[in-house]
Amino acid sequence: MTEPGKPVLTGGCQCGAVRFAVSAAPAKISICHCRMCQKATGAPFASYADIEKADFAWTKGIPSAFRSSSIAMRDFCSACGTPLSFRRIDGPRIEIMTGTFDRPDHVVPTRQYGTESRLGWVVGIANLPSQTTQQNYGPEKMATIVSHQHPDHD
Repeated sequence: MTEPGKPVLTGGCQCGAVRFAVSAAPAKISICHCRMCQKATGAPFASYADIEKADFAWTKGIPSAFRSSSIAMRDFCSACGTPLSFRRIDGPRIEIMTGTFDRPDHVVPTRQYGTESRLGWVVGIANLPSQTTQQNYGPEKMATIVSHQHPDHD
C-alpha cells in the first residue's frame, strides 16, 4: 500500500452494486482453461488474481454465490450477473476475476491451469485481425451509445 488504509486495488461488477478492495498485491495471477471455468464465465477461459482473504473486502453490496463443486463457491452480482470470484470452501484465499478490477492492466497473468480443456484457437487470438470499438461501430454510432456500466472507480 502506498498510504496507510488505502487499497492497492479496487473493482466491482458491471452495474456497481458490488464493489471490493484489495489491500495487498495478489499472491499470483493466473488463467484457467478448465471446463468449469469456461461455463462459469461464459468465456474460453477465466483469469484470476489470488488474494489472501485477510487482504480482501467487499466494500459495497454482498455478492450471491453458487456452489460449483464440492470444494468451491463462485460469487457473482445478482443484479447484473457479473462473475466476481472463485473461492475454495473454508480456504484462506479468494480468487477475483481480473476483468472486474478497475485497472485490469495491473493484474497480469503469469501462469495457466486446466490446459487439458484449452480451446485450440485460443493460442492464435493475438494474430486475428482486430479493430478498436470506435473502428467497429464508427464515430456516429459511438456518439449515440449511453453506457449504464459503473465507472472504474468508487
